[in-house]
Amino acid sequence: MPHNQETSANSEDPAPQFWEKVTLEGHIIDSLLLPKVLDLILSMRGSFEFEEVEIGKKQQDDSYAVINVGADDASTLNDILQQIAQHGARLVDQVDCKLEPVDMAGVLPDDFYATTNMATEIRIDENWIPVTRQEMDCGIRYEPKTGVADCIPMSDVAVGEQIVVGHRGVRIQPEQRPRSGKTDLFQFMNSTVSSEKPKHVTVKEIARAMRDAKAGSGKILVVGGPAVVHTGSRQHLSYLIREGFVDVLFAGNALATHDIEQSFFNTSLGISMEHGGSIEEGHEHHLRTINRIRRAGSIQQAVDSGLLTNGIMYECIKRPIPYLLAGSIRDDGPLPDVITDALEAQRRMRELVQGVSFALMIATTLHSIAVGNLLPASVKVVCVDINPATVTKLADRGTFQTVGLVTDVEPFLRILKQELRE
Repeated sequence: MPHNQETSANSEDPAPQFWEKVTLEGHIIDSLLLPKVLDLILSMRGSFEFEEVEIGKKQQDDSYAVINVGADDASTLNDILQQIAQHGARLVDQVDCKLEPVDMAGVLPDDFYATTNMATEIRIDENWIPVTRQEMDCGIRYEPKTGVADCIPMSDVAVGEQIVVGHRGVRIQPEQRPRSGKTDLFQFMNSTVSSEKPKHVTVKEIARAMRDAKAGSGKILVVGGPAVVHTGSRQHLSYLIREGFVDVLFAGNALATHDIEQSFFNTSLGISMEHGGSIEEGHEHHLRTINRIRRAGSIQQAVDSGLLTNGIMYECIKRPIPYLLAGSIRDDGPLPDVITDALEAQRRMRELVQGVSFALMIATTLHSIAVGNLLPASVKVVCVDINPATVTKLADRGTFQTVGLVTDVEPFLRILKQELRE
């Protein structure tokens, strides 16, 4: 029920000189949004006073709070408001967002609004407009002629484009814990990292989410590292692609190269996939593999000519599904399909992640973090790696919705395939 009694967070300190009133609403108690906001205010040397609080009495009821946020100077207050806005705190006295034109290609205005991966709206002519192509670490571009707002990376802005500056007139819809009463692996803030959790339960949940996506709730993205091949998991991922459980594949030169190397030589990085020992001159196999594909012209042409007859990349071509191979400075060759321009690879990835509702990231730190940065918070993300640091880094860099599973790749993919077969 409403409470009108004001409560000061720092009652013994001198009263702050600058104040703004914000509101929080939704599942702010069980999603821990309210305590996060209050903690941020205090940690940034601010103060708060509750003007009104209403707690939902039933499971489906929302809660509501009006909070006065104070600070000793305008700059600190502005910083606090920017931070708590990421958790859904909205100014009561809203105004239209401020726009500034780009004056130099590839350079945003100095005070540009830096986006998060959560659903965002901007206020134009007293109307709230949803921001499309939501992505973290971008600017917000507004096109007056079409009335469309979208996220745009710094490198892609052109002179004259209108960019949102400051935080006023911008509001975020934070992801909140659903109140269905059903335990769900992908519930907000239920993304834990552990090597001791019961993995069979987790894999069942992942399989269920993939079935749901295949049934029409969105596309499935797989981001894979070369360990998928090195650990003998190639046939499992090939099965997922063949049976329609993968709609898009992201990888680097290495996964594709060693996948095709196994097709040609039955080795991966020169190690026999049959007995696990080294092969004479096996260290040359990946180079000879790349050379054969370069002579064929592309992976597609190698499949069409009958040169490549099985494996992950073969299944991508035969189904077909789009794939993107992003290069790095250490690549041999690379394969002709590899995009060596990092910015162009990002642009292509941004196009391919549209409509993705589930992302499975397997044994690749750099590619997982890179792709995680492109995904909105609404996308369910599972990161599987033998190294817990990979999962932790992905979550720490903003992809907070990540569910981490610390395990070897092969048993995970083998059990996942079994679950999807049932």
